[in-house]
Amino acid sequence: MSSPGGNAEEKNWPKDESGRHEVISQFWQLSGLLLVLVAGLGLLVHASFKTKSRRDVIAYCAQDQVYAEAIFRDFQKETGIRVRAIYDSEAVKTVGIVNRLLAERSHPQCDVFWGNEEMRARQLAAQGIFRETNGWAAFGFRSRRMVINTNKLSSASAPRFLEELTNAIWRGKVALAYPQFGTTSTHFHALRQHWGPARWEAWCRLLAANKPFLVDGNSVVVKTVGRGDAWVGLTDSDDIAAGQEDGLPVEALPLSKESLLIPNTAGVVRRAPHAEAAEKLFEYLQRPAVTERLVVSKALEGISPAMVAIPTLKVQWDVLLKDLDVVTTKLNEIFLR
Repeated sequence: MSSPGGNAEEKNWPKDESGRHEVISQFWQLSGLLLVLVAGLGLLVHASFKTKSRRDVIAYCAQDQVYAEAIFRDFQKETGIRVRAIYDSEAVKTVGIVNRLLAERSHPQCDVFWGNEEMRARQLAAQGIFRETNGWAAFGFRSRRMVINTNKLSSASAPRFLEELTNAIWRGKVALAYPQFGTTSTHFHALRQHWGPARWEAWCRLLAANKPFLVDGNSVVVKTVGRGDAWVGLTDSDDIAAGQEDGLPVEALPLSKESLLIPNTAGVVRRAPHAEAAEKLFEYLQRPAVTERLVVSKALEGISPAMVAIPTLKVQWDVLLKDLDVVTTKLNEIFLR
């Protein structure tokens, strides 16, 4: 039996039907307002995440981190877009990143590729990794050079041509990076075109038989020559400059018709996750001021290969790319132990 005054719910609940309808109507109005507020909050959160994602750009970078990071920082200061960079390793320069981009072809994770040589950029373009229109560009250049230890050799007594490195006098005194990777690979492929397959293969076999130091990257070549373990090395101009900056007794030999000029490259990945930000970074990397900055830091040797008067290797890229796998297999056979 209920108490004389009834319970609180019964006292507060309207007795007439119109009152009850009014309470129910107010309930549904409040519920609707609450749903609108929740939906609005969800849209704001979504917009926040979407805006944040638009303020990021993912770059796979083969340019040395010590040079690239400063460029990326300044790009962020100017645009507000944060660069999330993934760098390659010295040992497998560029090849690791290229393989990653090829593996991600159907589900792109990268927006912009910043390469440090031309062959792999052209390989990616030929495989359809970059967007169809204005997919990639080259800027600035370095060069492939012979480097010597000045405590062991004078310029006059140094080898003048690459084929001399197979002579007995240089046995155990030459350093080079594994020619399956990085700019060393590009140089070896270009030399094959220049000399012809038979002459090139004979040189490779004689060079391998002459007991060279095969090391993980061009910077290691310079250190090996700088220590005097090797007297001569095949490397890049920026690594020689870094070695000289570190006080190593190394010197670059002059450019020749067997030297290779190597531009930096940048490409926008097809279906890039952050297309608008990718375009901004792509354009930024091609700015003359950025190239000049890389030249000042000695990451690059010059603004344009057109400035170099000395004849150097000229490459037929379509032929080189067609033979890429065959030549790489041959390099593995000769130089892998």
